[in-house]
Amino acid sequence: MKYATFEHGGRERVGLVDTASGRIHPLDVDGMIAILARPRVPMPDLQGGGLDLTEVRLLAPIPRPHRNIFCVGKNYREHAREFTKSGFDSSAHSAGEAIPDVPIIFTKVPETVIGSGEEILYPAGISGALDYEAELGVVIGKGGCHIPRSAAADCVWGYTIINDVTARDWQARHKQWFLGKSFDTFCPMGPWLVTADEVDASNLSIRCWVNDELRQDANTGDLIFDIPTLIETISSGITLYAGDVIATGTPKGVGVGFDPPRYLRPGDCVRIEIDGLGILVNRVGLNSH
Repeated sequence: MKYATFEHGGRERVGLVDTASGRIHPLDVDGMIAILARPRVPMPDLQGGGLDLTEVRLLAPIPRPHRNIFCVGKNYREHAREFTKSGFDSSAHSAGEAIPDVPIIFTKVPETVIGSGEEILYPAGISGALDYEAELGVVIGKGGCHIPRSAAADCVWGYTIINDVTARDWQARHKQWFLGKSFDTFCPMGPWLVTADEVDASNLSIRCWVNDELRQDANTGDLIFDIPTLIETISSGITLYAGDVIATGTPKGVGVGFDPPRYLRPGDCVRIEIDGLGILVNRVGLNSH
C-alpha cells in the first residue's frame, strides 16, 4: 500500500494512494507517524470516493521528521571510487581507502525535508557546488535498540525516495558532511511511502535524470552495506523510533564525479525513479534570502 501526506482545502492530511485510479483516500489519523506507530489503521473504501491526485498538493510523506535523517555515505562501490577520486572525500586519502570497511553514518536536519514538486533552493552567494544524490529511503516502524540483522526486517515499515542534495564545497571545506548536507530544502522526499510487503528492497532499480539526461542508473543489490547491516549498526548505540528515516546511499553518477564536475544550477530539474516507489521531481529555484 502507498500512503501520502497531502494538503487540501488548507488542511494537512494523510491518505491511502490508489495509483491505478489516480486518487487518494483520506484517513482519519493524526499524521503519518500515527500510522507508522500503529499499523492497523481503518481502511477507506477504495471503490469510490476519495480525491483526485490532481486536486491535492502532495507534501513529503513525513513533512517534519521528529529528528535528523540518518544517512549513509559511500555505500555503492563505484560511487565510493568516483567520490574519492574527485578530491572532495575527507574520509579517504587514497584510492585504496575509497571503499569503507564499516558504514559511514551522518545526518541531515529535519528542516531539509521537502516534497515532490517543491523547489530545491539554490544557495546563491553561499555555495556554488550544488549536487544531487538519488537514494532509497528506509522508514522505521517498530523501533528498538541493539537490533540484530536477523530482526532488522521486522523494523522496516516501508520505503520512499530521497534526494540527498549536497553543497560539495561546504562538505570539503568543513571536513565533515553535516553542514553541506543540511541546508534548507536539501532533502526532497516522496512522493509517498510504500509498505515493505510491496517491494524487494534488495533488488530495486534506481535512476536519476537531470534535465532529462540520465545521470545515475544502478540497483540496490549493489549496496556495500545492506539494510539489515545499517539498522544493526545504527541501533547498536542509538534507539530507533517509529518515523526514523535512513537514506541508504547513492550510486555512481553524481555531479562531482564528472570531469569537470556538473553541478546543479537554478532552473535545473532533478527526477528520481525507484521501482515501485514512484517518481520524485524537484526543480532548482533561486534562494531569495
